[in-house]
Amino acid sequence: MLLVGLTGGIGSGKSTVGRALVERGAVLVDADEIVRRLQSPGTNVFAEMVERFGSGIVAADGTLDRQAVAEIVFNDEAALADLGAIVHPRVHEEIERRVAEQVDTDNVVVLDIPLLGEAGWPGLQGTIVVDLHPDTAVSRLVEHRGFTEADALARIDAQIGRSERLEMADFVVENSGPLEDLETEIERLWEWIGSLEQR
Repeated sequence: MLLVGLTGGIGSGKSTVGRALVERGAVLVDADEIVRRLQSPGTNVFAEMVERFGSGIVAADGTLDRQAVAEIVFNDEAALADLGAIVHPRVHEEIERRVAEQVDTDNVVVLDIPLLGEAGWPGLQGTIVVDLHPDTAVSRLVEHRGFTEADALARIDAQIGRSERLEMADFVVENSGPLEDLETEIERLWEWIGSLEQR
């Protein structure tokens, strides 16, 4: 198994890069997907979140209203810490389980973890950072994901700084340009991953 980390700020295109690596044969362990699954109705995480934050975080269809949760925790450090205490240990456990399944394979395993810069992960053989100018990230969040400019800026400001993220990178995928440029970057990335396998 070759284990690499993939991270990038909100709006960076990290998920697009992750999908492209899967198309090339990698196994993706996606922390956001794990969070969504763990927060689905009927799970312990869902029940504990409703107990802590109230029924206002449950949407009309019975699922988790993520925007309602964000509005509660975003400006309340204690609430954010409580959310982390409910969610993070379970996510960590599930990531560990999925990685352990791959240990005896020859697969390239990509850990897609938004908070990789903040939390780290042991045993990585390389860290990939998807980077773009913050102004570009803001415009993409507004245009494609329905954020207000103020909300997009606040989300970016709440994350680890761009320079800190770049410092931890073994490989940087530049994603400020059009999609065809990203395809070229992904090809370059896949070649780099191949060079790691040969070491």
